[in-house]
Amino acid sequence: PEAAIQLVPTPDRQMVTDMLRAVGYINVIVPRGGKGLVGLVQREARVPVFAHLEGICHVYADRDADLDKARAVVLNSKTRRTGTCGAAECLLSDWPFYTKHGAVLIEDLLKAGVEVRADGELAKVPGTVKAHPDDFGREFLDKIIAVKLVDGVDEAMAHIRRYGSSHTECILTENDETAAKFFQRLDSAILLRNASTQFADGGEFGMGGEIGIATGKMHARGPVGAEQLCSFKYLVTGDGTIRS
Repeated sequence: PEAAIQLVPTPDRQMVTDMLRAVGYINVIVPRGGKGLVGLVQREARVPVFAHLEGICHVYADRDADLDKARAVVLNSKTRRTGTCGAAECLLSDWPFYTKHGAVLIEDLLKAGVEVRADGELAKVPGTVKAHPDDFGREFLDKIIAVKLVDGVDEAMAHIRRYGSSHTECILTENDETAAKFFQRLDSAILLRNASTQFADGGEFGMGGEIGIATGKMHARGPVGAEQLCSFKYLVTGDGTIRS
């Protein structure tokens, strides 16, 4: 349609308030910005909102992870583009993985110039910074990552449920059963196995230009492109057909 794309004619913030309350004129609003902006829109809106919230993305290195795959995925997940919502903000390592391979994942991150905020035993690794409790559940959008040891996939999932934003999580494992549990029992919009969290992007999903990644559970969820913004229309043709 000719009017399919329209521009708001003024940068006046009052216009934003007016749009949030334009019931009957606007079908949905997608706020793109910081946590404060998204929270404001959610509180004030009278029209539906697709919440593009923080990307507090986790990578979990399971005891059955392949070391070479883990090193590649962890480094790419954090460092490819640190300012995107798909960047990893927390690395969880299974104790047996750490016992077997040591601090190689942390050392890779440190060599790449990442500030590693380490919890517990991991704080003994040279070059790390002792983590503050607030570092977990935080979107750094910078060359900073929080790291923690966990006892198995169940503890990893419990941590993610507590601190995550339902955006994107990755499990590094060669164990099909463990991967299936991770996929089935977490409700984040995007779950990956042995693949970088930086794939959290509508373009990578074949959706074209991305409007956002919706972390809510109504209508579109995950990467939102033009198609995901559409609702349904049912076209029914009969021939004098009646319902008994």
